[in-house]
Amino acid sequence: MSNLQIIIGSTRPTRAADGVVPWVLDRATTHGAFDVEVLDLRDWPLPMFGEHVGSIGDRADPTYSDPIVRRWNQTIKRGDAYLVVTPEYNHSIPGVLKNAIDSVFVSFAFRNKPVASIGYSGGIAGGTRAIEHLALVAIEAEMVPLRNSVIIPFVGSAFDESGDPKDPMTDASLRIVLDDLQWWATTLEQARAAGELAPGSYRARAAQAQLKGG
Repeated sequence: MSNLQIIIGSTRPTRAADGVVPWVLDRATTHGAFDVEVLDLRDWPLPMFGEHVGSIGDRADPTYSDPIVRRWNQTIKRGDAYLVVTPEYNHSIPGVLKNAIDSVFVSFAFRNKPVASIGYSGGIAGGTRAIEHLALVAIEAEMVPLRNSVIIPFVGSAFDESGDPKDPMTDASLRIVLDDLQWWATTLEQARAAGELAPGSYRARAAQAQLKGG
């Protein structure tokens, strides 16, 4: 089965994610297509991104500037698909989530793997703008961001006493996302096994060097 990593993108003590994630974990586990792993950024106190050529060591087996950055890259590497649970901060994702993505550096651990989002907010927007920004970040990290997502407005009153969403379409949206992640994870695993192109940035540098040499 594919390894699905659920990334909790908020670390605030009062985060609403703690009311969302148990439902997500239950549905992802019972879906049956994934080995599910929760990556809570509270458990990953990554330093602010500052990696550079001199800090990573051997590109084939980077050491990075801090052991936790190395462990984070190795952990992300074993994922086949990602489901990010994120609030919306000032029309975007939390800084801690952006930093966690930025910290996947040189290993290309996210590359050619699908990612979907669950956005929530205390208002009517439901994290839609955070989801939009996350898609742009995901493209630059060479992930494959999926079109479908889960949007949870008024998160404080979105779940009943049993932890289930009051709006049945919220459950339906998550089923759609999980089905999409299953299809894309399987498809991209097969594609990666058949052989991957080198990262575009590497090929661009090689082309530039060839032009200068020619």
